[in-house]
Amino acid sequence: MTITEEQRAAELLEAQTKAANLFHEVEARGLVRPGITESRLNEEIYTLAKELLGISTYWHKRIVRAGKNTLLPYAENPPDLTLGEDDILFLDLGPVFEQWEADFGRTFVLGSDPVKLKMQHDVAQAFAEGKKHFQQTSDITSSELFHYAHSLAAKFGWEFGGPIAGHLIGQFPHERIADDKVTLYVHPQSNLSMRSQDEEGRQRHWILEIHFVDRERQIGGFFEELLTV
Repeated sequence: MTITEEQRAAELLEAQTKAANLFHEVEARGLVRPGITESRLNEEIYTLAKELLGISTYWHKRIVRAGKNTLLPYAENPPDLTLGEDDILFLDLGPVFEQWEADFGRTFVLGSDPVKLKMQHDVAQAFAEGKKHFQQTSDITSSELFHYAHSLAAKFGWEFGGPIAGHLIGQFPHERIADDKVTLYVHPQSNLSMRSQDEEGRQRHWILEIHFVDRERQIGGFFEELLTV
């Protein structure tokens, strides 16, 4: 069965909407709370996702990072921390819904620390500005979008925390190039036109991820979702 570009975009958006609903339930049910470890919260989210939405497949490892661990990019595997009373944390999940991938990241703040709340606000605002820039720049390359995201960190008074600012997404498993961690990523060394088609002549869909850090205060914030839909 041939699927149209409109249907592909709709499937990806539906998968993201389900991921957003999961995050809403995580917050509404009070799962993010002081005294719980990152690993335990990860387990509780997995159980909730399976019960609510039948999710058992994730196309990348589930990330729960709190406190100083929020400084670290995806590839790291830091020691397990316990959430504090006045903490910051982010979740980064890649659930698969009926073979369609989602990648969704949000920052949560426990307490009322104004710097942490600013971080939470700024990563969301930077995502919106990054998506607008992408929409207004028809011939943008991956490296150009990476550098724009990097500039947003400076604009908001933070440091950009990750080696990339996004990646491809699609039907599971999405297009990959073996042993290549540059070409299909929003990477400073990738000159791929982000609106170029894949090898089957289909539109590529991308995730934009914003990771800001403050190394002095040892806090970070993260926000990601679909860029192209």
